[in-house]
Amino acid sequence: MKVMQLLPELNSGGVERGTLEIARALVAAGHESLVVSNGGRMVSQLEAEGSTHLTLPIHKKALSSLWQICPLRKLIQQQQPDIVHVRSRVPAWLTHFALKGIPAAKRPHLISTVHGFYSINRYSQIMTQAEKVIAVSDSVVQYITDNYKNCPPEDIVRIYRGIDSAAFPHGYQPSVQWLNQTFKDFPELENKFLICLPGRITRLKGHETLIDLMQQLHHQYPNLHAIVVGGADPKKAAYLQEMQNNIQAKNLADRITFVGHRSDIREWLAFSDVVLSLSSQAETFGRTALEALSVGTPVIGWNRGGVAEILSRLYPQGLITVDDQSALQATVKKHIDTPQQVEPVQAFSLKEMCDQTLAVYQQIVK
Repeated sequence: MKVMQLLPELNSGGVERGTLEIARALVAAGHESLVVSNGGRMVSQLEAEGSTHLTLPIHKKALSSLWQICPLRKLIQQQQPDIVHVRSRVPAWLTHFALKGIPAAKRPHLISTVHGFYSINRYSQIMTQAEKVIAVSDSVVQYITDNYKNCPPEDIVRIYRGIDSAAFPHGYQPSVQWLNQTFKDFPELENKFLICLPGRITRLKGHETLIDLMQQLHHQYPNLHAIVVGGADPKKAAYLQEMQNNIQAKNLADRITFVGHRSDIREWLAFSDVVLSLSSQAETFGRTALEALSVGTPVIGWNRGGVAEILSRLYPQGLITVDDQSALQATVKKHIDTPQQVEPVQAFSLKEMCDQTLAVYQQIVK
């Protein structure tokens, strides 16, 4: 098979990682893998792993993107993929119009993956207009069936995102060199009980909740320290400043450390004593929560969306009622007072995700 995946850019994030993982699985199974995007820092890895990257500016939510319909149609006609797999709304719309200009008999099969709880409107509906619609969790299946009656339930396939347990092995510990460097860079982290909030700096990730939690607990637990792992986009600089002002005002500057964008997320998750998932909106899956549990670090998170699906199967004692601050405090206290064990993770494997996705490709081509 020849499969062409389309997404806006290849910089960082769950959609991008999923694209690379499926590309790798296609190549390993002897198929041809093409990826179309505006490029980004993950392109070199994609190409090193045997895929072809085709650069096209299909990333902007702007009318000017309509100029890319003809170049995209040309690309599809030149490459003649068996399947076009769209992973985001702008590429999905451009593909929709590009395919209209190709005779029906020569069109590739169309698959989409719904990665997000998109706003409910005509613009988002395009993600449910494909021969098969992959949903990344049961929460997403529910969202599609509730809001997009145009999408027949039999066309929806739930395929959980997966992680490579070899990359996040149970009981993993960072190297001595990593620890030495970290204590050199952030001496305030040594001999502390560390709670970690991973995720880029945006209002959705629950940083305010973390600040409030630290304000409530820091007197009772002098060695409690919070780490925020994730970078701030230049557009979020004002929000980051607002947060840091709030931290100063509450005298928590020596209790919360921002370590910025990191490529060593596994180390930070394993280094932490507890990982939090406090997003103010439901996550469609919650890969970071899964990665933390995989290395054996307890996760405490709101009981909603994909994170709740992961926790209810792997670590139910980490589930707390949405926005219940006192339950959050009590659960964190329990973890500080009595260290908890996480069983080795058997579910949500990368191999399952890839096998199931390739099976959908095979089925549709047949």
